[in-house]
Amino acid sequence: MQNKGLIKFIAIILALVCIYQLSFTFVANTIQKDAKAYATAEFKKLTDKRERELKATGASEIQALDLNQLEVKYLDSLKPEKVFLNFFTYDFVTKNQINKGLDLEGGINVILQISVKDILVGLSNDSNDPTFNKALADAKTNQKGNQTFIDAFFEACEKEAATTKTKLASPDIFANKNLDGEIDFKMSDDQVKPILRRKVNESVLSAFEVLRKRIDKFGVTQPNIQQLGESGKILVELPGAKDVDRIKNLLQSTAQLEFWETHQSDVAFQYLASVNDLLKATETAKVEVKETATTGIDSLLTDATKDSTATASNENNPIFSKLLSSGGGPVIGYFSPRDTAVINNYLKRSNVVALRPQDLRNAKFVWGKPTTLTNDKKEVVPAVELYALKADRSNQAAISGGVVVDASATFDQVGKPAVTMQMNGKGAKQWEELTGRVSQQQNAIAIVLDNVVYSAPGVSSGAIAGGRSEITGTFTVEETQDLANVLRAGKLPAKADIVQSDVVGPSLGQEAIDNGMLSFVIGMLLVVVWMILYYGKAGVYANISLFVNILFIFGILASLGAVLTLPGIAGIVLTIGMAVDANVIIYERAKEELAIGKTLEEAINYSYTWKGAMSSIFDANVTTALTALILLVFGTGPIKGFATTLLIGIGTSLFTAIFVTRIFLDWAIVKGQKMTFATPMSKDWFVNMNFDFMSKKKIAYAISSVLVIASLVSLFFINGLNQGVDFVGGRTFQVRFEKQVIPSEVSSILTKGFGTNVEAKTFGTNNQLKITTKYKVKEEGEAIDKEVNQMLFTNLKQFLPSSMTYEEFVTNYDGKEFGVLQATKVGPTVAEDIKANAVWAVLGSLLISFLYLFISFRKWQFSLGAVLAVAHDVIIVLGIYSFCYSFMPFSMEIDQAFIAAILTVVGYSLNDTVIVFDRVREFMSERTKGTFNQIVNKSLNTTLSRTINTSFTTIIVLVAIFLLGGETIRGFVFAILVGIVVGTYSSLFIATPIMMDTVNFNEAKDQVVADTTVAKK
Repeated sequence: MQNKGLIKFIAIILALVCIYQLSFTFVANTIQKDAKAYATAEFKKLTDKRERELKATGASEIQALDLNQLEVKYLDSLKPEKVFLNFFTYDFVTKNQINKGLDLEGGINVILQISVKDILVGLSNDSNDPTFNKALADAKTNQKGNQTFIDAFFEACEKEAATTKTKLASPDIFANKNLDGEIDFKMSDDQVKPILRRKVNESVLSAFEVLRKRIDKFGVTQPNIQQLGESGKILVELPGAKDVDRIKNLLQSTAQLEFWETHQSDVAFQYLASVNDLLKATETAKVEVKETATTGIDSLLTDATKDSTATASNENNPIFSKLLSSGGGPVIGYFSPRDTAVINNYLKRSNVVALRPQDLRNAKFVWGKPTTLTNDKKEVVPAVELYALKADRSNQAAISGGVVVDASATFDQVGKPAVTMQMNGKGAKQWEELTGRVSQQQNAIAIVLDNVVYSAPGVSSGAIAGGRSEITGTFTVEETQDLANVLRAGKLPAKADIVQSDVVGPSLGQEAIDNGMLSFVIGMLLVVVWMILYYGKAGVYANISLFVNILFIFGILASLGAVLTLPGIAGIVLTIGMAVDANVIIYERAKEELAIGKTLEEAINYSYTWKGAMSSIFDANVTTALTALILLVFGTGPIKGFATTLLIGIGTSLFTAIFVTRIFLDWAIVKGQKMTFATPMSKDWFVNMNFDFMSKKKIAYAISSVLVIASLVSLFFINGLNQGVDFVGGRTFQVRFEKQVIPSEVSSILTKGFGTNVEAKTFGTNNQLKITTKYKVKEEGEAIDKEVNQMLFTNLKQFLPSSMTYEEFVTNYDGKEFGVLQATKVGPTVAEDIKANAVWAVLGSLLISFLYLFISFRKWQFSLGAVLAVAHDVIIVLGIYSFCYSFMPFSMEIDQAFIAAILTVVGYSLNDTVIVFDRVREFMSERTKGTFNQIVNKSLNTTLSRTINTSFTTIIVLVAIFLLGGETIRGFVFAILVGIVVGTYSSLFIATPIMMDTVNFNEAKDQVVADTTVAKK
């Protein structure tokens, strides 16, 4: 080998760099373990102290402690400290460690959809133009998978403009004061469109920056936020985050802060009484016992004190039957949260609006922050306050939140959590005017955030100068911290909805690490033992090369700042199986050269030439790399992790097999060692093989036809596929119980509770279920997610530990044993995007593979044979999943991970096929004697040892992952396992026979010889 010294130098430098990079991961892990131990001890110490204070003072409540915040605070304090070699700070160390994905670390992953519709409405200055609003509605209805909303909107506008002749630059739409100087009414639609695209992108970027500021202040280590193309979607990953509801609220809050004057409750209450009387004629009362009947309303309720069994005609009070208590000051009254939608519907009716007195003509009715009341039975019931805000025809607040320049969490005069705000000069002047007016009128100022009244203080001391204000109410400390955070970061330019989310508990993440590492170690040991048993001393050198390869993979992952996921670990373990492939090809070729009388040195030298083994190795790895690259482009989350490690593994495997193994082989030659690339056990295996594969092609065609047809029938007419929420949308929860549960019983209870079908399946152990439902999946918002979680907890409570609370059920924390361990939500729009990406990924991989093989072999017949064989493999794998998903003891859902498995199968099957085709091309270029049938058979027989060896090593590794890698990854690995078995069969009995049946032998032979001659010149 030329430049042997340089290669050794490069290999040593690479190894040292990888060890250097990995050292940061080791140090960071050690410090994080110390932080966890410190936080646990401090948490116990503070909890004990507060319990003693509680007993001493007799207080009814103490401030909640957050173990995670203690840990984060400890780690934050270390950031500027030198913690490694007395030189590197902890901040530097964490930025250079291997980042673990959420499936290993635990945490929350969400995709937020910034409402492009809201942005366009804002740009149009809230246009009432019917063409514009119909185009918005049609765009939402007709938006296709992977199509952006703005493209769908433009399509809808063009369709409407064909009849209405309305232009985007109409003064009633976008030629308004908001876009003055950028759009005028003379512009064509084609001129307006790029301006709107730019404005939408600017708004999404603004949302991205606002979210980044909020996340930076939240207190999680190594958060990740990415803008996903021009779709208006933003990916947020928060490793280690545990409080699910709090985080979702933080991310989705638009932070639209406003200050409104309020109407006094007596005026608004008289209006509600009039509305109640009006609705009596049209509404049918639901007879129910009132929870509370306090002073101030009895005189307005007809026969309010009569027995609850009175007839509906006597008890028909559509509004007041839902009133829990009257209010006072700015509060009109208290209602149950479940009745707010009904009350809103009443108040929006045209005949109800027409009933408003002059003072309330433009009033805006808004609900307050959820609270509680104690009813006559001394029961604490949930409640919300109703307010009437003063507004004019423009419906604008007296002061907007844009004037707030700073906000901080504090405590009010009685020691309750509150938020103080400081306004700029303009805001301070407006605040002084507003407080002066309110002081004179003796009403109140409603502080409204995202259309919810947080507090409504009165002003008794005249105008307040200086622009400083305070929000008080029923807050927790965490809520005031989050509120101050979002106010400082600023408001989002449009609504942000969570369209996809994945929540993984830290306990589940640790299980994944343990299972992944166990399968990694056992898979590697099996390969190491097999290589020694089969190749002897040469196998030892291949194993050393394999260990170097793994060092390089982890070192490069750390250097690139890549994220290691559970599928990523599977990719590394799969790489172990595939890494030996290049060595196997070289060793098998060297064995052939030794058999024809060459010396050891000549055999090794020839094996490392392009005509020896290098062309086969190159072609096989390029086809696999191409499919991995497509997976990297189209995949998301953990699947990108799989593609990343697979691509890195392919590169490092090539380097170590070609250069590192070669160094040891050359050293063996210099030392005069004798090597036969075999052991007494394997020396006679696959020697002088002469199996007539081509004579069996009709049988193979018949078997494959039956399997393909059966698979297609099952796929399209009988069973279909068990599509996961990735493809159909929905919510999935992985819930672990204290004792064994019966899935059908749980499914029945949840279906009744949710009022829609809920599926429950055993997931791994008998006390763990995977629960799937489409309940309200099309509705967005933190309130909806909380409602679903609450319903799930209520219906499953009988199966959970009696002491478990709702917070313990949904919140993630270290050492969590029972409750929700993982939760996933995929909205229907995202599901369509994922499905479209999956189809394009598979079709794209087949097309690219066809083109590459056509370029490499110069004959379309070679490409056709390989691609048809791959299509055959994919259909059969899909068919097996269609046949078996209903009775297999593990999940066989079709999701993103399954598509990753399919593309892996595509790459592997092509890898096998290319090795055979390369040998056919070699024999043809050497003008090997015999018919084309004989040449093809000889090619198959001479590469059979490599085919079986590589398949076997990969299969034993996959079996280790399948058995030990954990339930989460089992279905994914099973697809690859089946695909490799089917792919090995198709390489031998489908791809090559199709190529042989379609190729013109003489023409192909002449072409190969011509290409070889040109190459030599």
